[in-house]
Amino acid sequence: MAGQIPTQFIDELLARVDIVDIIDTRVALKKAGKNLHACCPFHNEKTPSFTVSQEKQFYHCFGCGAHGTAIGFLMEYDQLSFPEAIQELADHVGMTVPTTQQAASSPVKQSLYDLMDKVGQYYVHQLQTHPQRQTFVEYLQQRGLSAKTIEFFGIGMAPDGWDNVFKTFGGSPQLTKQLLDGGLLIKNDKGRTYDRFRNRIMFPIRDRRGRVIGFGGRVLDDSTPKYLNSPETPIFHKGTELYGLYQARKANRLLERILIVEGYMDVIALAEHGINNAVATLGTSTTTDHLRLLLRAAPEVVFCFDGDRAGKDAAWRAAENALSMLGGNHQLKFMFLPDGEDPDSLVKTEGAQAFNQRIDQAQNYSDFFFETLNSRVDLASMDGRARLVEIAKPYLKHVPAGVYRDMLEQRLAELSKTNMSTLNRHLEKPAAKNKKAVKKTTSTTMTPIRMAITIIVQHPQLAQQIGNVESLHNLKQPGVNILLNLLETLQQYPHLNTAALLERWRDKENGAHLQKLALQPLSLSADALQHELTGIIQGLQKQAKEQRINELTSKPFSELTEAEKAEVKLYK
Repeated sequence: MAGQIPTQFIDELLARVDIVDIIDTRVALKKAGKNLHACCPFHNEKTPSFTVSQEKQFYHCFGCGAHGTAIGFLMEYDQLSFPEAIQELADHVGMTVPTTQQAASSPVKQSLYDLMDKVGQYYVHQLQTHPQRQTFVEYLQQRGLSAKTIEFFGIGMAPDGWDNVFKTFGGSPQLTKQLLDGGLLIKNDKGRTYDRFRNRIMFPIRDRRGRVIGFGGRVLDDSTPKYLNSPETPIFHKGTELYGLYQARKANRLLERILIVEGYMDVIALAEHGINNAVATLGTSTTTDHLRLLLRAAPEVVFCFDGDRAGKDAAWRAAENALSMLGGNHQLKFMFLPDGEDPDSLVKTEGAQAFNQRIDQAQNYSDFFFETLNSRVDLASMDGRARLVEIAKPYLKHVPAGVYRDMLEQRLAELSKTNMSTLNRHLEKPAAKNKKAVKKTTSTTMTPIRMAITIIVQHPQLAQQIGNVESLHNLKQPGVNILLNLLETLQQYPHLNTAALLERWRDKENGAHLQKLALQPLSLSADALQHELTGIIQGLQKQAKEQRINELTSKPFSELTEAEKAEVKLYK
């Protein structure tokens, strides 16, 4: 996978990204000398052993051994693939991942993205030119949407008729199959193929990169279903996508908060009133994948629900799905609307300022969590308080170890009128997240080559003071090839930092070995390390020369080539 994205792009990306910013939005870091530390997110611990080096752009846990670059952290913590981690970092710093023949999606998927985009443009064009457009235009005007907002969200219309898209984009068995694969056509039991979306306002659904991956359509009459979404396709999975996230990120240079609402029109109506940080799920409850996506996009997520029983139940399902993601440097809140109101109607009634005040006053996760559990028991009785502990136990075991879990347990002890010592005897420890086995290793002798490699990995800029090392190609010692590869790489790309250097070895045999050396403590100053490195290289060059002389002089002079004879004379 790593080879599909140009190495030079990864180098530049890691030069712009600060690993501290990436980790701090997920795990609260504190300054500790020249580094930062926190309780490790990959195993349970009370005392911080997770360290982040801003200088090296590298993280390491002394407890479980987890370590890596910003790319590696996203792959571990957010469970992203290598290309997804690259895309996440590129989005963070405003870079565009280059699309190459290798790096692009598979040809089938890419052509499907292209087709969906063309159909989206077709729907927009129909809203602008179709003879039946007036009814749709009037509906959007009645909903209070301006031409600017309609254009921003790419809203269009699917005219009435069974085969408008089929006739426009079909034309061949291959294209028809693509339309079926994209969920734009339906084939019934009798083999007839027809348009899925007919006589509907059309809302394109975009992924984080802005590509059209599906559609939602709303009828203007009493037809059912009122809203119709694209089915699951090779490029659209409703459990992992959010409507409006692309637009929210486009409208906000830095998203501090995301409001999650129920439907398309809620997102669009709020944007019309200047509240452009809302997203919506696509006919599903909020999944863990949704939450992971949201918490990567902003440090605060506010769930907006109806204030009735159904709304409270939906909020509790979201709260359950969020348990494994609590803590860290992010916050979840819950906002409940007055009876009979939705975000669309409420923002029109009271305006954006009052609506934003409601968001500011949203209920914290912990308050909603205990309020919900408290409503199930009688806190006035000892029996009810004991039952509260039993009800809370299966939920708390999913909360990661850390300050937030400790505070939830403390709150539970207060509500149940017991103490932490008693409570801890009955609570299960949280499951470790991606726990890694700790291996005790014996100390390894720091050979000159190993020391040189360690210095170069941790301080790549020091390699610039090293001159010609051509003679080292003759040296027969373990590790010399790695040393030469590092020096030659840094001669060609002198701007590489530790993280970029390690990423170049991600898929190579010695990649793990270099990562271990990046963790090796070096107590000397930069000047002293430069002197040490220069001395080692000079010593290795001397050894290489001696080895070469011994190799040549061990042969009869008559068997040497003319070049080798000249080399012997040169050494003498």
